[in-house]
Amino acid sequence: MDVPLWFALLCVGVLGVKLIRPPWWLVAVLLLGGYLLADSLLAPAIDTAVK
Repeated sequence: MDVPLWFALLCVGVLGVKLIRPPWWLVAVLLLGGYLLADSLLAPAIDTAVK
């Protein structure tokens, strides 16, 4: 069974917010920071580190 990455991340995110209950500002900062980091010059370095 193939699950799209966006769906898996959404499920993990929803479960994390429900179980751990972090502040919403922290969730927003992490999402915005990840989005901005993916478009930055560091994206190729992060991509190689993750692989």
